[in-house]
Amino acid sequence: MALTQKLLDRLVCPSCKKKLDYEEKDDHLVCNKCGVAYRITENIPVLLADEAQKL
Repeated sequence: MALTQKLLDRLVCPSCKKKLDYEEKDDHLVCNKCGVAYRITENIPVLLADEAQKL
């Protein structure tokens, strides 16, 4: 895991502002409230609502 726990504790969904869950298997961040996943590219979370993938 390239993302530190300190960073993961601070990341929130750009739409609803709820905490994001890191799914190491798929290497993305998930917002369970919105039902979307945000990709991680080169160890950088891409937190753009337009680019979120619906679950």
